[in-house]
Order: sequence, then C-alpha cells, then structure tokens
Amino acid sequence: MHPDYKYIQALLNNDFQVVEEIYRRFANRILQFVCANHGNPADAEDVFQDSLLMITRQAERPGFKLTCPFEAYLYMVCRGRWLNELKRRKRSVVTFGPIEGFTEEAAEQMGEKLLQEEARDQLFQSALAEISAACRQIIQLAWTGIGMEAVAQQLGFSYAYARKRKAECIATLIERIKKSPEYQSLT
Repeated sequence: MHPDYKYIQALLNNDFQVVEEIYRRFANRILQFVCANHGNPADAEDVFQDSLLMITRQAERPGFKLTCPFEAYLYMVCRGRWLNELKRRKRSVVTFGPIEGFTEEAAEQMGEKLLQEEARDQLFQSALAEISAACRQIIQLAWTGIGMEAVAQQLGFSYAYARKRKAECIATLIERIKKSPEYQSLT
C-alpha cells in the first residue's frame, strides 16, 4: 500500500482535516490545468470535486489499492474528466502536455481504469433508465440478492414467469447498451 493511502482513508472516513489538506495541496494545480485548457475556476472546482467523488467510490470497492502517489492519481482522474468534458462541449484544441511530477505510469493506469469504469457505469445507468419501469423493477429486485422466489412473490408472479421476465428484461438492457454510441469506445 502506498504511503499516500492516508488521503484515500480520509475521503472514505470524511476526515475533514485531511480532506481540507487535499484541497490546499492539490486543488491549485488542477485549477491551473483546467484554466490553461479552455476552462474557468468553476469548471476546475467541479472537475476536482467530481474526481474526488469518483476516487472515493472506487476506493469503496473491494480490492482497491493505491499503487502510486495520490497527487498523480488525482491529476490523471481530473485530466481525464476535463478531457471528457471538453469532448462533450466539442472543444478540440487541448494543450495537455507533460507536467512535472506526473509521469507516474501507475497513476495514469489507475486514472484511466477509474474513468473507464465510471463511463461504463454511466452507460449502464442510462440504458437502465431507458427500459420500462417494470423491467427496471424486476432487474433491481433480482440484483439485490433476495432470490428469484422472493422476487416473484413480491411482484405477484409465478417463479417461472419471473425468471423468464428477468431474462427478457436483461436482454433488452444489454441490447440498449450495445446500441449506444458510447459502447464501442468502452469495449
């Protein structure tokens, strides 16, 4: 475990003093970066906060390990978030160059992995929102781990029908995901 894991622990435990230190130590560099690349201070603040939330969600997952300096990891996540935002805004000229202190390959890999997972999650949530409410309900109930017998009983279905309906709904969800323009870039 990297010594900078203390920052991850602070985010997970809502340790105000250390989170404040994260802002003091790292936010200005992200501000400079975003402002140098067609952004403003409000954009930088949004990117910084969103990135901290993404890192916290990633760290909550079993098996998470920080294998590089926290600052480098944070920078790579912020950089990716800002690049995605610029793509969304259809801005093409970006001056991402090497920045001193951020040549850590491990940080780049961790940042890319997190951004990829976040994009996949957003695609999944978007596709889930597009299917019928009945399908969402059966999928969400089935994924709570209560068992299909309990799901069928809760919905007033027979066990066989609940299983069939769940399979149909999942097939619809997968179809929506695969038809999405973002799908190809995420595979």
